[in-house]
Amino acid sequence: MSYKLPELPYSYDALSPYIDATTMEIHHTKHHQGYVNKLNDALQEANLEDADLESLFGKISKLSGGIRNNGGGHYNHSLFWTILTPNGSEIPAKLSEAIESDFGSLDALKTAFSNAAATRFGSGWAWLIVDGDGDLKVTSTPNQDNPLMDTAPDQGTPILGLDVWEHAYYLNYQNKRPEYIDAFWNIVDWKSVEKRYLAAIS
Repeated sequence: MSYKLPELPYSYDALSPYIDATTMEIHHTKHHQGYVNKLNDALQEANLEDADLESLFGKISKLSGGIRNNGGGHYNHSLFWTILTPNGSEIPAKLSEAIESDFGSLDALKTAFSNAAATRFGSGWAWLIVDGDGDLKVTSTPNQDNPLMDTAPDQGTPILGLDVWEHAYYLNYQNKRPEYIDAFWNIVDWKSVEKRYLAAIS
């Protein structure tokens, strides 16, 4: 099995002004493509070409840095593209109920998530996950790690993720990561997030 760069479900300029077209094109065709290429090389070197990527995350601490970094990079970005949409969306009922139950309100979730994204030192990701008890939880990971990995301090199924590597926002926002985080909420595809939530609790 050879991993491939997924096509985006929208044009590079579709998320503007929140994420500009140049950033999207570079992010997708250069950064994500780079992770895909290096992941395939790392899997071939380890004789793991036919392994399912998510199954490898459960033992990632025992595998090479090439598989960990590039496998995470491919998985994380593939998720990221699918939870963005040009016009944003309303939160469907079941996800809304879960957010109210676990955070008290959508605003409380946004505050917790935005804080996790803003305070992640260096490069990494902020996540909304479904934990082992089926509850929603906010966490973050460094570099290209994710909550499916056995190295993650908070493990679970990611249903919403935000890339806070500088390559994701620097052309438009420079060093103003909080502005990028605020803009992110305008383009979240909550329908996609709910679909991931329902799959995780089923």
